[in-house]
Amino acid sequence: MTRKTVRIAMNGVTGRMGYRQHLVRSILALREQGGLDLGDGTVLWPEPILLGRREHALREIAGRHGLTEVSTDLDAVLADPSVDIYFDSQVTSAREEALGKAIAAGKHVYTEKPTATGLDGALALARLAHARGVRHGVVQDKLFLPGLRKLKRLVDGGFFGRVLSVRGEFGYWVFEGDWQPAQRPSWNYRAEDGGGIVVDMFPHWEYVLHELFGRVRSVQALATTHIPQRWDEQGKPYDATADDAAYGVFELEGGAVAQINSSWAVRVHRDELVEFQVDGTEGSAVAGLRTCRAQHRSATPKPVWNPDIPATEVFRDQWQEVPDNTGFDNGFKAQWELFLKHVYADAPYRWDLLAGARGVQLAELGLKSSAEGRRIEVPEVSL
Repeated sequence: MTRKTVRIAMNGVTGRMGYRQHLVRSILALREQGGLDLGDGTVLWPEPILLGRREHALREIAGRHGLTEVSTDLDAVLADPSVDIYFDSQVTSAREEALGKAIAAGKHVYTEKPTATGLDGALALARLAHARGVRHGVVQDKLFLPGLRKLKRLVDGGFFGRVLSVRGEFGYWVFEGDWQPAQRPSWNYRAEDGGGIVVDMFPHWEYVLHELFGRVRSVQALATTHIPQRWDEQGKPYDATADDAAYGVFELEGGAVAQINSSWAVRVHRDELVEFQVDGTEGSAVAGLRTCRAQHRSATPKPVWNPDIPATEVFRDQWQEVPDNTGFDNGFKAQWELFLKHVYADAPYRWDLLAGARGVQLAELGLKSSAEGRRIEVPEVSL
């Protein structure tokens, strides 16, 4: 067995997602399992280089996990020929420039989304990566959630017949920060810093809908700011200039209609923080982060509307749990493994910067739809 060290510059690991999901639960988890076996006698050993603006925070994280390499100099790291991959989980407003530098330096790139603040920038990155011949991938983690993987199993098995509609509910109450600390960073609520729920969540909805049900053909959205003032990490009030809720209707290729509500100003009265209900001619299902319940046409009850008497049925009890049938690893780690195999074993990988550009496009058109109060067609994007 040959061990190959893969040096990965990880930018943004001081943030919640960059630290917990990408560093700890993905890269360090791969090290804990002895590396990634490529199946040809080679084991990849990821060696992270922690990159960011706050050296003291980087060194604290490195010390906590027995790592040695940290840097605040992006250009110097990218100039190092021993660095194989650049990963980005910075704030959105800083991502496009950094990715462009990494691609120009000939690094393979793997990145959180959105990949840029606008479609033009996202497409420019995809075209640059294609021209430079580097491998590139975009995090599309929702596809790897156990609930959605079970939902995909139903889709692939023809369970739904013709899909009629998809209804999604996502969100939770994010504290304003005055009497309880907010559980999301303050930049999320400032448009000038790249914040907003549309730019954050519409890229997710694009790939979920695209992968499971068909390409998004049109969008009609209403984005709003329900909470106009919040308090930052220092306890200082600031104006929330970004949207904190969005209500979208998406027409899909094939005729199905998706309705998805996204909100950081909603209190949860459902089983999970995100749920999708899919209704088809032959059956329906409700999927969350981990669970999926289904009801086939042959087992569908016959409710009768009668507001004069209490409900006589417990509707939730009439659905069947879709079994796991397999073990589900952490979704972020699973996608990292696929990307590393793409780079070093030439395995197929379709979640690239062009796929990321589709997500940016949907967010951009969603905001335009909200501003203009109209339904907007979503053209196909290409290199």
